[in-house]
Amino acid sequence: MKKWIAFLLVLSCLPFVLIFASCDEQNDAGVSYEITAEYSKESEALFAVQKFTYENRTDTVKDNLRFHLFPNAYREEVTYKPISPAYRQLAYYDGDSHGEMSITSVLGGRGWQVCGEDSNILSVDLENPLERGDSVVLDISFVVWLAKVNHRTGVSDKAVNLGNFFPILCPDFGQGFEENVYYATGDPFVSECADFSLALTLPKNYVVAATGVLQEERSLEGKKKCVYKAQKVRDFALTFSPDYEVVEEKIGKTWVRYYYVDDAKPQEKLTVIKEAMTYFSGAFGEYPYETYAVAQTGFCMGGMEYPALTFVSATLSGKDALHAIVHETAHQWWYAAVGSDQIDEAWQDEGLTEYSTALFFEAHPRYDIGLQGLVAQSLNACRAYEEVYGGVLGADGVMSKRLDAFESDYAYRVLAYDKGVVLFDNLRRSVGDKKFFAALRKYYATGKYNLVTVGAIKGAFEKVGVDANGLFDCFLQGKALL
Repeated sequence: MKKWIAFLLVLSCLPFVLIFASCDEQNDAGVSYEITAEYSKESEALFAVQKFTYENRTDTVKDNLRFHLFPNAYREEVTYKPISPAYRQLAYYDGDSHGEMSITSVLGGRGWQVCGEDSNILSVDLENPLERGDSVVLDISFVVWLAKVNHRTGVSDKAVNLGNFFPILCPDFGQGFEENVYYATGDPFVSECADFSLALTLPKNYVVAATGVLQEERSLEGKKKCVYKAQKVRDFALTFSPDYEVVEEKIGKTWVRYYYVDDAKPQEKLTVIKEAMTYFSGAFGEYPYETYAVAQTGFCMGGMEYPALTFVSATLSGKDALHAIVHETAHQWWYAAVGSDQIDEAWQDEGLTEYSTALFFEAHPRYDIGLQGLVAQSLNACRAYEEVYGGVLGADGVMSKRLDAFESDYAYRVLAYDKGVVLFDNLRRSVGDKKFFAALRKYYATGKYNLVTVGAIKGAFEKVGVDANGLFDCFLQGKALL
């Protein structure tokens, strides 16, 4: 019954999309997603059509486009489960639950199929090969059936989380589109910047926190339609709940908002968000977007970053909540703006983000968290890892490795986060604050809106007169003595 309803709803969307697809508007990023969607509370599903515009800005002729279908990781029969055993009990609050993404049609290509190791890829053959500068427009109709799960995509116990919910173009590092499965460890998402618009219909009583800027909101007989836009962002996410309350304040050109469902001190959280935004803008470079939202939600881990939007677990309180908010806010610089390969070099955003968090608390001692304490904790974690995993299990301590090569969630945490903190603290103490912060500002300025390699962060230090290659390589290859 659900799929028959979905089919009818998708058909009802098609006339609008076909008319809309006739518009040929040039966009800054070369790639754009225009999504029209409706959330059904009764079906616990999202019915959507996506107009996708792609301009080939590479030197390789493209006759096929490939998209990640991340919601298919929540199917019952999958090889790569989205949640590791350590978090399953926290995630599945109402027992086992499953979801999936159904692609119902693709218009504008020669043919299409769902493929990949885990039904995680949409492959679309194009009518005509695209030379550099050529463009194509596709209309992709899809349904996302949502699991009951405290995770990135699903109906959580606090709100509906729509992270990684639409077909998103696989990244291209110059060797063709790169396909990745949904690893439970880390953040298995790498994407290039694009322009987005979302027209979402949902029950009228829901409050929405989203990546984009709200352009329009209007009532539709018990429902409402919200239209959002965002430019030069590498992903688009949202979360919504009838229970959300909001506190907000404008800092310069940016509206900062905190959405909460259970928080006795919401103003305290808004204050730390504002202070973090101000500090990171001064330390690394100006925040590039018009809005930034932090949203409490059901989430089995501490938090999750998206461009201009952060999910933070509603179970966190006290210093843990403050730490999570600052960490995820730092990701607006190291992930959202400066993109990197989170599959093979997770330390590059997570280690720098965690050290940036420590820098914030160093500059704001009233929170009684402090940089030295955080660095000491990270160093102790690294030494414990070396003693147990290295001494007993023979682990190599290499930071630069693929997500599926980490021995456990614990190993990932230590090597990507904690060892990253120790790396950047050693680097800062070696070169001094002036060159350290100058290099990070250079890294941000040249990497903003791009996907950068490890060479980019090494090069940023070289540009300020520091040869840090040896220190980086020593840590990344597991040779540093801690």
